[in-house]
Amino acid sequence: MSDSDLVKLYSGQILALAADIPHLGRLPAPQGSARKRSPLCGSTVTVDVVMEGGRVAGFAQEVKACALGQASAAVLGQSVIGRTAAELEAARAALAAMLKEGAPAPAAPFHGYQVLIPARGYKNRHASILLALEATCEAVAAAQV
Repeated sequence: MSDSDLVKLYSGQILALAADIPHLGRLPAPQGSARKRSPLCGSTVTVDVVMEGGRVAGFAQEVKACALGQASAAVLGQSVIGRTAAELEAARAALAAMLKEGAPAPAAPFHGYQVLIPARGYKNRHASILLALEATCEAVAAAQV
């Protein structure tokens, strides 16, 4: 990866998101929790959720990831409250398609993921970018059991 590639990949917008992740920490009494780890880079995300009426009412995330994984967690944190399991699953599928197949960014309210389009060409970063949504989907599923 050249210096100019790194500058493009780690834009000011990505770094700003990584520095301001909403809902950091853990919930005191979650209904569902999940921890996901990327074996390639070692990034981890732990998510706690509380569901009410089939929607995320409480959310917390513990993020130990690269700047791209942190930026992804920030985008998720801005949009997750009030979402259903189906909306989160659709966002996860759309983000994976954006990264791996060149599809457009996920639709609103998850359209903030468009900032990560430059990461498409860096397959070794995809797992870290997907961690927060994957952990959230798993935590929501656990809460609904």
